Amino acid sequence: MNKKHRMFIRMVMASLLRRRSRMIVALLAIVVGATILSGLGMIYYDVPRQMSAQFRSYGANVILTPSDGTALKDSAVNQSMAFFPSEQLEGYTPYRYENTKLHNLPVTLAGTDFASVLKTSPYWHIAGTLPNQNGQTLVGKHIAEQFGLRVGDSLEPINSFEVTEDMDVTALLPEEVYTDPATGERYCDHILSLTVAGILETGGSEEDYIYVTLSDLKDFTLTDRGYDIVEVSAAAREDALKGYLTAINQQVSGVSAKVVKRVTASESTVLSKLESLVLIVTIVVLALTMICVATTMMAVITERRREIGLRKALGALDSSIVAEFLSEGLVLGGIGGLIGSILGYLFADVVSMNVFSSAITFRPLLLPITIVVSVVVTGLACLIPIRSAVDVDPALVLKGE
Repeated sequence: MNKKHRMFIRMVMASLLRRRSRMIVALLAIVVGATILSGLGMIYYDVPRQMSAQFRSYGANVILTPSDGTALKDSAVNQSMAFFPSEQLEGYTPYRYENTKLHNLPVTLAGTDFASVLKTSPYWHIAGTLPNQNGQTLVGKHIAEQFGLRVGDSLEPINSFEVTEDMDVTALLPEEVYTDPATGERYCDHILSLTVAGILETGGSEEDYIYVTLSDLKDFTLTDRGYDIVEVSAAAREDALKGYLTAINQQVSGVSAKVVKRVTASESTVLSKLESLVLIVTIVVLALTMICVATTMMAVITERRREIGLRKALGALDSSIVAEFLSEGLVLGGIGGLIGSILGYLFADVVSMNVFSSAITFRPLLLPITIVVSVVVTGLACLIPIRSAVDVDPALVLKGE
């Protein structure tokens, strides 16, 4: 660095230090603008993840059903799950429904995987506990009220069906299997002994089922025909989900994949509006920052009209005056952008914790972006004041006019 450059830096720093009060005002404006820019930027990029996590509490956003009217097999379900990125797939839960009787009244058993059910239905409110072994059941509130069931009670639904040649009935009790003397056909009244582990309350149709393990339902019906529906919870935007489902429908035979519109449409609407709000607020804040910086620099230049006039009278070039004032602005922009980047992360973290009860994800790339934007905004804000400095007439200023 030569003497000329060192002198220029000393002039810029001395000018900033001599007018500390005005420069602090400009610096604070830049810091506030950079803080909001950085904070909203982190929120903008983290909002989809945070909002998606919140919307997952409303249930699954994708359902898989058989497209050929039969049932979903494990192989087809596994193929379908492979289309969802592992970091976006929250979980999936299969369901199989069978009509049966309890105390000679029709009821529906729903076989499911209790280990994954709360991943796709976190809104379930359970009085008692979730079944964790065969022989236990989760009873819907309506069913519990209808039959007067409470946690710890026993129930024995009966499944009556015709015994076919492909059924293995050796494990059944002798009294459960009988032969029609008129036709010679064999029938079965298979009893499933269950203990109520919990009562399910959702305010929806889930309260009309008796939930059992898939293994119990298989033994109860003596068949393993697959699943009637699979609920999937994926932390992805609507456009991405539709892409995954299109691929599943085209490449996995026997599967019909659809989005749950009441969940995905609401999520997409809220995210779009929130992102628009963040963008509008950012633009307004940057505009106000530019106005504040421009006003402060204009006041500084007005104070230094005599100095500028004297320098021009002594032969100073317009380019040197422009470089000095622009450098002052850019230094303020860089310092304000750096401070604002750090404060922006703290601001975003506080907002995230209060709104989503989750820490914000720090994005290092926003640090240099915030600094660059702060420098550019400050530079643009200095253009009008600098132009007035260049237009100073030495003769008029030195005469005191």
